Amino acid sequence: MAKRNKTQAGTDIQQVKQQNQAAAQGQDAEFANETNAAEVRRQNQQSQKK
Repeated sequence: MAKRNKTQAGTDIQQVKQQNQAAAQGQDAEFANETNAAEVRRQNQQSQKK
């Protein structure tokens, strides 16, 4: 197994690269599909008014 590089904070660089590749290929679109942009904007506006 190749040496795993980690950032100072302990982030596994190889894992992040793999996740980014999968996302770019549309394999991990679950988050994007579940995100309602209009609802997020509405919540952001409400939080800024407080």
